[in-house]
Parts: sequence; C-alpha cells; structure tokens
Amino acid sequence: MKMKKFGTVMIAAALLVAGFVPAARAAISVKGDAYAGYYDKYVWRGFDLSGAKPVIQGGVDLSLKGFTLSYWSNLQQTDGKMTETDITLDYAYDVSPLLSLNGGNIHYALDGIDDTNELYLTATLNTLLNPSVSVYWDYFQASKAGLFYTVSIGHTFALADKLGLNLGALASYNQDSDYSVGAYSAWHDYELSASLDYALTGQITITPSVLFTEGITTVARSAIGTQWQGGVSASFSF
Repeated sequence: MKMKKFGTVMIAAALLVAGFVPAARAAISVKGDAYAGYYDKYVWRGFDLSGAKPVIQGGVDLSLKGFTLSYWSNLQQTDGKMTETDITLDYAYDVSPLLSLNGGNIHYALDGIDDTNELYLTATLNTLLNPSVSVYWDYFQASKAGLFYTVSIGHTFALADKLGLNLGALASYNQDSDYSVGAYSAWHDYELSASLDYALTGQITITPSVLFTEGITTVARSAIGTQWQGGVSASFSF
C-alpha cells in the first residue's frame, strides 16, 4: 500500500475512532487525545529528516486499562507528501509508587525505504526530575545489534493557573542500530527542549516548543551536526 494512501486511511480510521469514543465511554473507560502541530523541520534522534523544510505532524492516542494505541504521521508542508506514519502499541505498569515501566512496539511505515519495527522498554523514577532510561531494539531491519538507548530528565513549572513551562534534557547511545542511526557503537546526541502548555479550555491545550540537539562524539557529529527545531501544536483531550 502506498504511504500516502496508508496514511489517509489511518487518519480516517483514527478520526472515526475518536468520534466513537464519547459514545463508548459509558461502557468502557477510554481516554485519549488528538493533536496536530506545525514545525520548521522534522528532527528525529538528531537527524533532519525533512531537508530543513517545514512539516505538519499530528496523531491520535487511545488508552484503555494501561494499553495505549497511537497513530502519528509526518507531512511535508511544501509538497503535501506524507513521509512517515508510526503505529505504536504501549503498555504502562506502575511497579511501585516510585517506579513505573512502559514498553511496546513501534511500527515505522516509511516513504521510499523499507518499513521497520522497534521494541522498546522505559523505566521511570517518579521523583525529582523524573529520570528515565529507555532501550529501543530494531529487530526488523537492523543487521547488527540494532539497539538505541536514551537517558532523560524533565520537569514542569507551573507559571500560572493555565500555563506550564516544560524543560527537558536527554542523552542517547547508539549500539550498531545500522538501519536507522548508524553502524557504530558510541554516544550519539544530546537534546535540550523547552515548551509552554497553555490550557485554552479544559480539553484544548496550545503548546509552542523549541528543541536543540547536537552530536556527542565525532562519529555522531559527522552524521547529524547541530539542529534546532521550533514549532507550535494544539491538542484536544477526551
């Protein structure tokens, strides 16, 4: 199935499900959100995947009893071409009040190259700065280890009744994830992010954001260099 057709079908299905959710809530406790944003480029793991051109990104999340099914897509704003669609199935579990785990599978439907899948697992400490460690395994296309690790921290500051400032930092390590990142084992990139959440209503939030990322080691810097990304998104929770 062509990427654009696949993405269109998934958007229609996601919107249909989102419209069905209010009627279904009486029978089952489903929560979710739908969101869309405009960004000056698409940056993923330090790579500029849109050729420094603006993109429109959006998706839908549906959650039930610890499981979350997510749809996300990237649309090139200049030519209307959908270059990526991700379908994620996630399960979250609180081991204790201090430790939370979540894991699942990400299916990457990509335009022009073969699709792939990653399994992932994240452990988060529910304490100051919410430190977390994640591991991703490309078991579908990577010919070597196919592993990618991240460590991150973050905090939200309440600036006003309807306004919050989110600050985050992340560092990553690549272990021969040769299909998606590179055929090397070394520290990959670090990211610094900031965003503002403004609650327009009880269900609608507007979020301007900025991201800075740079390669840590020489091999990573030669592949990704330094990237800035800025944009704004709107989300609707239900």
